[in-house]
Amino acid sequence: MVDCAIALGSNQGNSLDILESSLNVLNQIPGITLKTTSSWYQTKPVGTPEPQADYLNGCALLSAAQTPEELLAIMQATEMQFGRVGKGTLQPRTLDLDLLLYGDMVLNTPNLTIPHPRMSERAFVLVPLAEIAPDWIEPVSGKKIAKLLRKVNTSGVKPFVTA
Repeated sequence: MVDCAIALGSNQGNSLDILESSLNVLNQIPGITLKTTSSWYQTKPVGTPEPQADYLNGCALLSAAQTPEELLAIMQATEMQFGRVGKGTLQPRTLDLDLLLYGDMVLNTPNLTIPHPRMSERAFVLVPLAEIAPDWIEPVSGKKIAKLLRKVNTSGVKPFVTA
């Protein structure tokens, strides 16, 4: 079993229900154990060409028996199960799951890069990740997640409050 960190996001449909349900689905898969989840955060879309609804984002820590490629395939199948169409960049989506970290592995293949290549630039990833794994060392920079967080603008990331 390898400790993994994933990011979750949604800005279409009932995002809270979709995100929480997707974690339940992942936790039911043999070889995957959900260890902990962050709080949910409301975030502004980043770099989108046209206006979109705010995202609901969070992170989770898993233990996985799968290889990184197998885990990625499971995550992509889970996205489709929740209505994700295509993998277009910067498009609105019902569910977006990203594999951020897989132990201390560094991997660069045509289909998968670990650590996630834009993770250290994204407050909507680092804020929830630092909440649950502040001391995890990002293997490329050698820096703790909490230190990476201090280098990004977090003004667009707000705690999600249910009415």
